[in-house]
Amino acid sequence: MAERRIAVFGAGYIGLVTGACLAELGHHVTVRDIDPERVRILLAGDVPIHEPGLGDMITRNKERLTFTQDLDQALTGAEIAYVCVDTPPSASGDADLTRVWAVIRSLATAHDLRAVAMKSTVPVGTGARARILLDEIGLSHVGYVSNPEFTAEGRAIPDFMAPDRIVIGQDDDTAGALVAALHTGIDAPVATMDVKSAEMVKLASNALLATKISFANEIATLCENTGANVTEVLGAVGMDHRLGSHFLRPGIGWGGSCFPKDSEALRQMASNTGFHPQLLTAVINVNNIQKRRAIQHLKDELGDLAGRHVALLGMAFKPGTDDMREAPSTVLAGRLLAEGAHVRAWDPLARPAAGEPWDSVDRFPSPRQALAGADAAVIVTEWPELAEIDWTEAHGVMRTPVLFDGRNLLDPTRLREIGFRYTSVGRP
Repeated sequence: MAERRIAVFGAGYIGLVTGACLAELGHHVTVRDIDPERVRILLAGDVPIHEPGLGDMITRNKERLTFTQDLDQALTGAEIAYVCVDTPPSASGDADLTRVWAVIRSLATAHDLRAVAMKSTVPVGTGARARILLDEIGLSHVGYVSNPEFTAEGRAIPDFMAPDRIVIGQDDDTAGALVAALHTGIDAPVATMDVKSAEMVKLASNALLATKISFANEIATLCENTGANVTEVLGAVGMDHRLGSHFLRPGIGWGGSCFPKDSEALRQMASNTGFHPQLLTAVINVNNIQKRRAIQHLKDELGDLAGRHVALLGMAFKPGTDDMREAPSTVLAGRLLAEGAHVRAWDPLARPAAGEPWDSVDRFPSPRQALAGADAAVIVTEWPELAEIDWTEAHGVMRTPVLFDGRNLLDPTRLREIGFRYTSVGRP
């Protein structure tokens, strides 16, 4: 395998994982970020995000992996530039590509560059605009490649190193082959296609996964209304080899950095072409409603929530990460506060941004402390710690033993035997 010099732009989740894994594969990687504090943390040997295995991988490859704010340092000798910056929603609902264009413009002095690889999730057609911009800044000889990421937070390292597929969208065979060769040592099929198709693969993949979750939640609601058990129903549905069980699980709704943003971006992109994506719109609407159904479960048990103390167990959008982006807990906390409730919360890793609703939420270092004196509790994130706590003791410290299990984590029979007024998602 030929060792390459790579510049990675963006030291967020995708950039750090991409840079560390490419260094693990034997390449020399410089990760550039414009945030001085983030670079300082990385140069000090720490990692500014929680991702299992990432810190060890960075340490293991410190001879091949560098972090910097300096553009010239990142570009010196770089043959491939990876764009790994965020693309948040703009005021119009489209993806904001400001940072993407800033990175590409900054490449004008990259004399050794042979390819630009896009890891950021971008709308279909971005590659064509990037090609024009590269030509305008004197890089007509540099190939453009769409190389979307399919890494899930909490398991990003294994997802990168042992993926289901590597997608290469190319505008010329040479650049595509160069980026594909960076993955030498990874045993996975390479799907090579045009740039627009590769851009669509990422958005379509996330939309389909979101669809499966929203479908599971609709079936769960029907089960609640008819007395069926969603665990038994979807368990049997998932045995069908045509359907599979992956992501066919009800809960409190999806969140995170990908599903909400990418689903909305795909819907907006469709609308821009004059097409109304009815299925995708329904998927998004079901998820938005699902996050709020927990409040109704609490009202069914307690009535008016004003003055009630409610414990939210879990804040991050999923276990194994500290990421609070689009977390269902934020919606729940905001709704509970609007109902006049006092909100208590626990999470082992979450780092919520300053401001509402979290400035008005009391946070506790353990589930037991969050539950003490609570009128109700909601399991928001399926942290394994919640399956292991002493629920008999928890029952004893709560003022009212109302528990809504938003992730179907616990055994209903056992919790009711303890004395909880226990409800969950789609289980009688």
